[in-house]
Amino acid sequence: MSSMPILYTFRRCPYAIRARLALAYAGLNFEIREVVLRAKPQAMLELSPKGTVPVLQCCDGTILEESLDIMHWALAQADPELWWPAELAVQQQITDLITTNDQVFKPSLDGYKYPHNSPERSAEEHRAAGGEFLQLLEDQLQQQPYLLGQKISLADAALFPFIRQFSGVDRAWFEQASFPQLRLWLQNWLQHPLFLSIMDKYPPWVSGQSPVEFSHHA
Repeated sequence: MSSMPILYTFRRCPYAIRARLALAYAGLNFEIREVVLRAKPQAMLELSPKGTVPVLQCCDGTILEESLDIMHWALAQADPELWWPAELAVQQQITDLITTNDQVFKPSLDGYKYPHNSPERSAEEHRAAGGEFLQLLEDQLQQQPYLLGQKISLADAALFPFIRQFSGVDRAWFEQASFPQLRLWLQNWLQHPLFLSIMDKYPPWVSGQSPVEFSHHA
């Protein structure tokens, strides 16, 4: 068994970013293994044959293959600012937002960023479809600084990496679009010490190397 959790990750992947955010937020130290997606390490594939990041190997040998599972596991270890509040109604709101992001917005984001992979719609059509979700978020942020109230919740951390990616496809378009509160929310995240702490660059992991430990210092 490992003395600390092991995270297989890819620096720019939004799923991996949100997993790292939660692990760092919970104050957890872990071994970070940066993956080259075109040359995935055999050790990761043996743990998770589906071959996508993030993958977390817990100290007891448990394998978590989905970013949301990793986020919830991290918050179960420590949740100092109550990203996952006790109120069931708020938990459901968080879950609904993340589900819409992952199942509805993410395909539009992919079509916008990689239009050649889904030529049945133009990049502009994919952008317009994604913009419907951005408008939903903008409407919520008109009322409050974070998606579900006055402080960060799991919804903010889980959605932020995908909004960041969407904003970067055509930054000039995003900067002039009618989402002023969403831009402010995004900018606050981009400057957040937690995000900055998890975006350090690491060389690709190779089997047999000395462990590289991530240690969060807010």
